[in-house]
Amino acid sequence: MTTTADQPAVEVEKLAKRFRSTVAIDGLSLRLDRGRVLALLGPNGAGKTTTVEICEGFQRPDSGRVRVLGLDPIADANALRPRVGVMPQGGGAYPGVRAEEMLRLVASCAARPLDVSWLLTTLGLDSARRTPFKRLSGGQQQRLSLACALVGRPELVFLDEPTAGLDPQSRHLVWELIEALRSDGVSVLLTTHLMDEAERLADRVVIVDGGAVVAEGSPAELTSEDDQRLRFRSRAGLDLALLTTALPDGCTAQEISAGEYAVCGRIDPQVASTVAAWCARHEVFAQDMRLARRSLEEVFLELTGRELRS
Repeated sequence: MTTTADQPAVEVEKLAKRFRSTVAIDGLSLRLDRGRVLALLGPNGAGKTTTVEICEGFQRPDSGRVRVLGLDPIADANALRPRVGVMPQGGGAYPGVRAEEMLRLVASCAARPLDVSWLLTTLGLDSARRTPFKRLSGGQQQRLSLACALVGRPELVFLDEPTAGLDPQSRHLVWELIEALRSDGVSVLLTTHLMDEAERLADRVVIVDGGAVVAEGSPAELTSEDDQRLRFRSRAGLDLALLTTALPDGCTAQEISAGEYAVCGRIDPQVASTVAAWCARHEVFAQDMRLARRSLEEVFLELTGRELRS
């Protein structure tokens, strides 16, 4: 007999949600297995936050099926609440409450909370115990919000932009904590705009746009390709038509971003020497020439476009 423990941490099937004339989610499906990290990526307005809020039980879908730890997030909210940790973007604490008071209040609702003092120290908040939330720095507010999501020893954690506004040291600390959660068997669903964060942490990535899934797989699967890429840096605006003409058949050149170039195709020593010779003839100083695969950010931009979203 199948029990809830045998089911995925999160399972979403053909989810749909509309706000008046705006389609927020359009037939979206995803699955997060137990003890894994899933990164939900997408441009602004793609439907990420609405999807997560439905999984958390804060929004009701128009149609589709959602199961969290094998349960309905709305009908079974009371049973799910002690088993799930939620870190909303923007903190979500009372402005006047002190950091330690807030964390102890959340811990008091849990049957087996983590040690509050240990968690404050681990997240670098020891010196801010008596500081009101509104007086904490943005990074401290983020870390306190994360502490509130973790203090109840959840089986599943929803993290919405967990490292937004954090300095590099704090960001790496949070990454290490998320990796420790996975090692302990905790499931994590996170949204992020940081592609290096998704590549480092996620076992599986789901990219959404227009409320629908446009790609999914492990970071390695999404960035793999038959062709290789020879990358180099130089001044912006090189005449790539001339470079492409000099390359063997089947190879092309593109400017990925200002001053960042990639030669795509079957890369061999002849191609590398051709690029180097072309650069020398045209007085182009090529820096950091290397063989590399596509990055997750390149895949994301190819799928969702490069225009700004409001």
